[in-house]
Amino acid sequence: MSADRSTPPLADPVEVDTFFRADLRVGTITQVEAFPEARTPAWKLWVDFGPEVGMRRSSAQLTELYDQATLIGRQVIALVNVPARQIGPFRSECLVTGVDSPGGVVLATVERPVPNGTRLY
Repeated sequence: MSADRSTPPLADPVEVDTFFRADLRVGTITQVEAFPEARTPAWKLWVDFGPEVGMRRSSAQLTELYDQATLIGRQVIALVNVPARQIGPFRSECLVTGVDSPGGVVLATVERPVPNGTRLY
């Protein structure tokens, strides 16, 4: 998630099969730690995606709108079949989704609780 608050142009069209290869799942944030080594302020997140996917870690630039206490227990939507990335000393294993807003990144969530690991279609 970038710190750029401008609206990007519409992306090139993709086939629906390409979209369905993106494995977006619901998970619950179970642990949050500060990430002082990050170039842009961020949190280290541990997200539980249930027994099929398991626990995944993510670095997320959410510090403008969310503190540690408000993130714990929150269900989020994340891309779980993205290759892991090394971000400084931390290995990010999924991409938590959100949208840029004038106040900061707003997490993409579900409207009501669902089992961890539920896939978004």
